[in-house]
Amino acid sequence: MARFKKPPPGKLIVSIIYSSVDALADSVSALEKKFGKVMYETLEVHCEQAPDYTEEMGEKLHRRFFSFEKEVPRDSLALVKATCFKIEAQFSDLIDGYHFRTVNLDPGILTPTTLVMASHREESHKVYIKDGVYAEIAMIHAHGGFCRLPWTQSDFCDEETIAFLERVKQTFDLEESSQESLNL
Repeated sequence: MARFKKPPPGKLIVSIIYSSVDALADSVSALEKKFGKVMYETLEVHCEQAPDYTEEMGEKLHRRFFSFEKEVPRDSLALVKATCFKIEAQFSDLIDGYHFRTVNLDPGILTPTTLVMASHREESHKVYIKDGVYAEIAMIHAHGGFCRLPWTQSDFCDEETIAFLERVKQTFDLEESSQESLNL
């Protein structure tokens, strides 16, 4: 019989789609207040222009990925998504009673083997976890690198994004090495 063991925490990754540099800076500042300093970030990467984003946020959207110094429990993805949702609302424009976002914050948790992203959208490959939040395995790390899955957005497969994920993943290897050396 398998024994229950709580998994170690993961690294928080946040994908930010934004329409202005000011909105990006404001949202990163708010995220740092909640999750600690930015550890790694990408340059601007290709942003798949989904109609629902462009209708709400405009035509010229950009995407960047960030990781933060505080690790998060793997079972906290729904709570992190709720926090990101509040930050989105904080920087939205209220027009005729509707909040038009200037940023879209999609959090995820990186482990040594997977990148799991949070979403409010139900789809066949997503699993409901809690409070209107679904989890999606967006990437797996196998055969020495990150591999896309049939539903992985092309933005996540950009060379800049893959290099970023590898840098963040290496921090697991460094922590593991330092823990092993402490046990000698």
